[in-house]
Amino acid sequence: MSDRADPPIPASNMDRRELLKVGAAGLGAAVLGVAASARSGAASTPQSNIGQAPAQLFAAPPMDVVRIGFVGVGGMGSAHWRNLLRIEGVELKAVCDIVPEKVERMQELAVEAGKPKPKGYDRGEWDFVRMCEEEELDLVYNATPWEWHVPICVAAMENDKHAATEVPAAYTIEDCWRLVENAEKYQKHCLMMENVNYGRWESMVLNMVRQGVFGEILHGEGGYLHDLREIKFSSEGEGLWRRNHAWTRNGNLYPTHGLGPIAQCLNINRGDRFEYLVSMSGPSRGLQQYAKEHFPEGAPQRYEKFALGDVNVSLIKTTNGKTIYVDHDTNLPRPYSRIHLIQGTKGLFSGYPNRLYIEGRSPAHSWEEAQDYYEEFQHPLWKTMEERAAGAGHGGMDFMEDYRLIQCLREGKPTDMNVYDAAALSAVCGLSEWSVAHRSEPIEFPDFTRGRWKTNPPLGIVEA
Repeated sequence: MSDRADPPIPASNMDRRELLKVGAAGLGAAVLGVAASARSGAASTPQSNIGQAPAQLFAAPPMDVVRIGFVGVGGMGSAHWRNLLRIEGVELKAVCDIVPEKVERMQELAVEAGKPKPKGYDRGEWDFVRMCEEEELDLVYNATPWEWHVPICVAAMENDKHAATEVPAAYTIEDCWRLVENAEKYQKHCLMMENVNYGRWESMVLNMVRQGVFGEILHGEGGYLHDLREIKFSSEGEGLWRRNHAWTRNGNLYPTHGLGPIAQCLNINRGDRFEYLVSMSGPSRGLQQYAKEHFPEGAPQRYEKFALGDVNVSLIKTTNGKTIYVDHDTNLPRPYSRIHLIQGTKGLFSGYPNRLYIEGRSPAHSWEEAQDYYEEFQHPLWKTMEERAAGAGHGGMDFMEDYRLIQCLREGKPTDMNVYDAAALSAVCGLSEWSVAHRSEPIEFPDFTRGRWKTNPPLGIVEA
């Protein structure tokens, strides 16, 4: 979502401020304005002109109580709301949604939990601005359709509040930079809530990586492989907006679930960074076929056309030479998977099913069940918090990510993921769309850290 409509600008005159939305409405090929890079042969996106990034990872002053305003309380948003009601040091002060009944339900849940009734905001799509202006909040958390993530985060930071958003944080390069610029300008956290980073097995693998079990990590694979056809054609929830993106966009529209844990294992933005990407998409068949099979003759859904290829494959090369495979597959019949493969010089972990091989420890050329290693390498956060997370969404990982956000804010520590991570992972959306539109040409990632990735410390093994 943009508040201006600039005409295309000749590439020779473009700077980062003039970079139009890479992926919006299929216009990426016309408006990115890339130049050939003599070093790598990859097209390069314009970099920031805002100067040096901060030398230290950002940490806000500690706070005893985190006062939260929440925007968007549908399926995912209401799950976070329930988690936050169970976490100490949280005051849910306001709730905003375009559906008044949803606002009322969240207010009821707060009262039922013995909390004060939060103030409701339900006067339309932009009422979150009024909430940000009127309420004394520390954090604005949003779980809205993708196009609202950036406007809500920016409104929060402009009104002296931290921001947290569901994934992806943005889907154009311009908006990725917009988040970075505002976080630095207003000295606020702006983070993407990637729950898979806190998954039971992903956390165990990170712990094993940090202990050197797999040796030097050289390669990762991840993705989002989830049959969403019924959800996309639903008359409620994500069906009201998610299918629309498939009409005009063709690339990896949802990369962060598979990519987030891999980025942590490879120390992205903390010793390495994404350097360039290539991407290709296959034909678009799944959604059209589903509509013909599930809607009667004359139904408008049967006549919709989709740009989004059913399967998108993107490859990323890091500055340190590591390789990453990222898959997006949501329009075809299939069981769920995120792949999650981490491979190093001493062995590898492979998800779905969860198995691993460690040279010198596993039987020669044979997989072992990952469960056999869980007790030895269970992440400390899970060891401490597993009982409290029981019953929360996605096997407990949703509670873990909410708990860690509040813990970091209350203790005045840098968050596990920051605005640079949000931008780097989300940039895959727009860059993949550009590459697909240009016969899978390579395209360089912006360096959102402006060189600070060389000195930022790797994420440690955090504890409760």
